[in-house]
Order: sequence, then C-alpha cells, then structure tokens
Amino acid sequence: MKKKAKKKKQPRSWFRRLIRRAVLYAMGILVASLALYALVLSARIDERFAGRLWNLPSHVYSDATLLYTGQPINHALFVEKLKRLGYRETRSAPLLPGQMQSGQETISIYRNSFKASPYDQESMPVTIRISDGHIAAITRRDTGATLGLLTIEPEELALYFGPNRESRRLVSLNDLPPYVVHAVLSAEDHRFYEHRGVVVTGILRALWTNLREGGIRQGGSTITQQLAKNYFLTPERTLRRKVAELFIALLLEYKFQKNDILEIYLNEIYFGQKGSVSVNGLGEAARFYFNKEAKTLSISEAAALAGLIKAPNRFSPYANPALCRERRNTVLTAMHRQKWLTDQQLNAAAAAALTPAGYRAYRRQAPYFMDYVTDQLTRLYPREALNSQGLSIFTTIDTQVQAAAEDAVAKGLGRLETIYPELKRTASDERLQAALIVMQPKTGYILAMVGGRDYARTQLNRAIQARRQPGSAFKPFVYLSALDTHPLTTVLDNTPRTYTGEGTPWTPKNFDDNAPAEVTMRQALAQSQNIATINLALAVGMDRVARTARTFGLSVKPYPAAALGAFEVTPLDLARAYCAFPAEGMRPQALSVKEVVNDMGRVLESRHAEISALISPAEAYLMNDLLRTVVTSGTAQSLARWGVTWPTAGKTGTSNDARDTWFVGYTPDVLALVWVGFDDNAPTPLTGAKAALPIWAALMNSLPQYVSGNWFSMPPGVSRLTVCAESKDLARTGCCPRTTDEIFLDARAPQTPCRRHTCTPSALKQFLEGVKNIVPGF
Repeated sequence: MKKKAKKKKQPRSWFRRLIRRAVLYAMGILVASLALYALVLSARIDERFAGRLWNLPSHVYSDATLLYTGQPINHALFVEKLKRLGYRETRSAPLLPGQMQSGQETISIYRNSFKASPYDQESMPVTIRISDGHIAAITRRDTGATLGLLTIEPEELALYFGPNRESRRLVSLNDLPPYVVHAVLSAEDHRFYEHRGVVVTGILRALWTNLREGGIRQGGSTITQQLAKNYFLTPERTLRRKVAELFIALLLEYKFQKNDILEIYLNEIYFGQKGSVSVNGLGEAARFYFNKEAKTLSISEAAALAGLIKAPNRFSPYANPALCRERRNTVLTAMHRQKWLTDQQLNAAAAAALTPAGYRAYRRQAPYFMDYVTDQLTRLYPREALNSQGLSIFTTIDTQVQAAAEDAVAKGLGRLETIYPELKRTASDERLQAALIVMQPKTGYILAMVGGRDYARTQLNRAIQARRQPGSAFKPFVYLSALDTHPLTTVLDNTPRTYTGEGTPWTPKNFDDNAPAEVTMRQALAQSQNIATINLALAVGMDRVARTARTFGLSVKPYPAAALGAFEVTPLDLARAYCAFPAEGMRPQALSVKEVVNDMGRVLESRHAEISALISPAEAYLMNDLLRTVVTSGTAQSLARWGVTWPTAGKTGTSNDARDTWFVGYTPDVLALVWVGFDDNAPTPLTGAKAALPIWAALMNSLPQYVSGNWFSMPPGVSRLTVCAESKDLARTGCCPRTTDEIFLDARAPQTPCRRHTCTPSALKQFLEGVKNIVPGF
C-alpha cells in the first residue's frame, strides 16, 4: 500500500497580495516622487532659461584713437597704449591680429577687429611712418593703399562685475570654425551627438572607481552633465548632487537641441582665473589667453583651450607652459583619432609654438574718472543692470591724455616737495594734493581726470568733489562783465585803498608792492593786478559780475572780495566755465559717456555735445586775446621756459595765503585745468605760476597731437586798430611812437582821431627822433 504524499504548505494568499501591493505602492510612490522631482527640475530649467542666461559684466571703454597724416604723435605714449590694448611685440612684420612691431621711424601693427556700435573696425595690417615727430604716412601692408585716417579700437577701462566676478564674452556656435568645436568634443565628450545626455558605461566606470576609492573621485560626465552641474548645481561632490545632475541632463536633452546645449556649454564653462576674476566661456578664454576672438583661433590654440577645461589652473599656459603643450597634443591626437584632423594638420598644429598673449590681471584704469562715470551711470541704470546685462559703455576719455595727466601730477608734486621741503608731509592723508581735468572745449568731452595723487590711499575726487577758492583764476569773468561798457584801453586805478565788504573794512593788496598806479584792462589782467580788478568790478557793478558768474555756472555773491575769487568752486565747474572762451562763446555740458550699447548691439543711450550760447564770438575772441597776453607777457610767461612755445591762452590763480593754486590754459583744441593745494586748506609758499603751471606744461608737452599751433580767427564784430597810447583815440602821425595796437568790439571802438597830437613840424621831428631811438642807424 502506497504512502500518501505529504502536501506542501502554501503561504497564505492574503500575505502574498499584501506584499505585492506594498511593492506596487512603493513603486508608485517612487515613480510619483521621481515624476514630481522631474517636474520641479523642469520648472527650474524653464525658469532659468526664460530669463537672462548669464550675468554679463558691463565693459567700460575709452574713446577710440584717430590717427591721420600730418598729425603730431608722442611715440612712447602711443606704443604704451598699444601694449595696454594687448598688442604683442614681434621681431618681424606682424602677421596676425594683435601683433605689433615698433621702431624709431615706423610702427607696424596688425589692427584688431572691433565691432560694437558705433564702431565697425576690421582687422588689417598697417604701417605708420613717423618723421620729425609727425605721422608722415599710413599704409596698408596687404594692399599698399594709403590711408588718410586710421582708427585704433577703444581701450577697456573697467568692468562692472556681478557678485561672482565672472567675465564672459558670448560666442555663437555658427561663428566658430569646425575645428574649435571638434577640439572641445575630443577633449570632453566625443560622442556628444550620439548619446541622450548620459552614457551608462561611463557612469558605471565612474561608480566602480568611486566605490574602490571610498568617495566621489570620478564623474564620468558628458558635456550635458557638465552643463547641468555648472549651470544649476553647487560644486560639492555628493551622491545626491550626482543624481540631480543625471535628471537635469536628461531633461536638458529632452527640452533642447544638441547645438543649443553645446553653445550654452561653450559660453558657461570655466577656464581659469584672471586675478580675482573668473574667466568663463570660450570667448573670454580666447581673449585672455591669446588676445583673439574665438572664431580666429588656430587649431593649436583651440586644442590648448579645450585641454584647459579638465583642470584650468594646472594646464594654464601662464602657469605651466610645458604641461599645457602636452595636454594640447593629447587633444590634437584625439581629434586625429576621430578623423577631425588630417595627418598634415596634426603635425602642423603639434609643432606650432604656443604663445599666450601675456598675463594682465584685471586693473581698473583712470579710477577717479571711473568713479565719476559710475555715479552718472547709476542715475540712468540700476546697479544690477550694470553688473548683469553686458552693456558696452563708451566714454570720452583718451587714455594717452590720461596717462600723461597722471604722470604730470605724480612728477609735478614730487618736484615741488623736493624744491620746497616744508611741503612734505609724512601722513598720507595730509600730503600735498592736485586735481587735473582735460576737456575738449567745443564738445565738453572729458579727455582725462585726475582727482588726487594716489587713489589707493584716498578716493576723494578733488576734481569734482573739492570746493576751493579760485582766487585770481576768476578774474577773467570780471573783465568779461566789462566788455560791453569798457574798451580794453580803459585805464584803471591801481592804487591801494580800503573797501567795505559785508559791513567790514577791507584793504586788499597787489602781489607786487611796486605795481604801477594806473594800468589798462589788458595790463591789469595780464599782471593779475588785484586793486585794478576790484575797481573795474565796482565800476561795472558787482551785481553784474555775479550775474555773469552765475550764467557760467559759478555761484558768486556780489561782494567786492568775490572779484578776487573769494568764494568756492569745484575744478570741473571752473574748467567748464573757461571752455566758453575757446568754444567761441558756447559753454558745453561736461560729457564723460558717449554711448551705452546693450549686448545685442542696440544703442540704449547716446550723448552728444549739448552747448549753451553765453557770449558772442566777438566777446570770446577778445577774452582769448586778453588771456593770451597773460601767457606772452603776464603771470604765465614762464610757460616758455617749460617748453610751451605754441599759441596758448591761460590764467594763473592763487587764493588768500596761497591755500589754492591754479592754472587754466587752453589752445583752440584742448583745455586743461590744474589745482594744487592741501586738503586741510593749509597755506603754501606757492603761486599758481610756481605750483600748477609746471604740471600743466608737462602735460601739454606730452600731447603733441593736441597742439596744432593754430589760433582763433577774428570773427565779425571785432576790429584791430592803432590808437594813441595817451588819448586812446585813433592814432595819428603825431602820436608816434606813443601808439599801440588794440582790438575792440565794433560798438566800443574809438571813432575820432587823436586831438592831443597833430602832424606839425615839431611833432614830425619828435616822431623821427622816436624812430631813431628805436631803430639804431636810422
């Protein structure tokens, strides 16, 4: 009899169902969680890409430099400017953009391209021939064509950075040569166009390495994953961040085309440091390492930059040239392996020298001027816009003038402290200071601004923030007030007397105790006679003098002491007031910014010369002629000893106790103002002619391009007449040799001949005797 088989005990069906449901619920929760997580990430991606992709720093540029045949040129300053622009010296004629070769008689450059409104400058090789300190010819080396005018691109002065201090220049994938893209793909992800954002084998290989090493050591990242990490995630190496990276990479591949992802990557990836500034994106890297646009990189340079991505600081051509070349060759070999380079291209690129542009850490130029520009810009744009919207801000500054101005101030103050040891102070905040402003009179463009001797020690911009007494530098406005009523031949009383101003007696003195008792208006201004000036102001009326000053932007109360500049003014306001004289009566607005252009090339702000007609061209001509006498035979005649021999007008100024010393001088093309003094108003033993004038002369001697040697043409409404020196009427033969030539407004010109001297035999004899004394052997 068979034994009955023992039946196996089956688990209860309800328990199996419970387990199955639990698993399904868990999977559902996991799927739902992942779906929700993906939705959250997708929303983050959409939000990130809906706005501005990057915070782009705004670039502040100088004005462009114009060169033309016949122009005087400061050879040394021009070469220094080219070097600041990043031009590299070569032993032979430049073959690539950004190269230069300088000699005594020629400067050859391969001009960079520069395209940003209002500039559309193509790269081209040119030779500038120099003869006797002037540009003799400008020639294109590739075509042999003679150029009448050459523009040199603006110089970068500063950048407005966001909180991360990232510098970036955007590039378009369509503008890049194929080998630039292939270099990056070979170095980072040669299967980029084949996968969907994640390569499983790479992840597994990285996972095995990380498990073996006991931590996150290897990423196995594709370009899409790198973009996800750099663009959306923090840099820490954790499993959680890696999971997020995978999800974002998959979503990026789902939402965007491959070319879009690659272009964003090329503009985002980190390429190293420029001092404290992060170099991000291929465009900025090409400029920093090779001073080129990304689209003009050679195969060798493209491979070197692609090799940097793995470890920018380690493979930098600045830090480790040998390692950089080794890494470049590795990338070139990978490009060849992918059939992206021929044998010939590989060999040529591997043999090519790898010469970086030369490390230049970020440095803000013209710091006082930049503070002034920043203050003006923040009135137009929020600080966040300046830090993030990639604006191109074109200013009026001429960097050659700025460099000359800074040098003149530094050397001029040092010279004064050497000659006058009592001026030397040990504490940095007590040292002798200066301010210097250079302007184009007809446009109001500020060409240079120096607000002190050392910006690092004090940021007080004395050019615009310090209010100082102009002293005798104000006197021209007193004489201007009198032109309608007093011809320049008017004789002024110059004897000391006591005046009452603001209820108290006041007895001013002339600088020279032996000053003549009577002087003409021309003589009084040329010699800066105080008492004659006060008497003229009182004759005209201090109310009228004050109105003239206010018209020119100077706040003056109608007290006699104001005629000698006993009130306060900023150097910039005084410089702008003086501009009306060389600008033929038109006072311009002081301009520092010409145009603001956004990152799409659209002009957001355009500033042009804004001028106000204050006086007639005839009156301006008389003032120019008067102020030229100050230079030829007055308080500024020492300019000739400092090498200033071209036609110049100007006025010295010294306030009470020489607390403020000034010189304002100009030609038809340029005006410069210099102030020297102590911040605490301490007195000095100096005058404007001793302190400020030599600094002005040193500046102008460095700027031959602004010295044409021309003078103002006489406008309608002005006559030059010969008058009797005694009667001030039209001269007759009998007046000789006591005659003088003078200019007059037609409305104030003398109409009648001199009645004091007639042509009698005795008068004629007296005339001949006078000529005999003047001309020996007559």
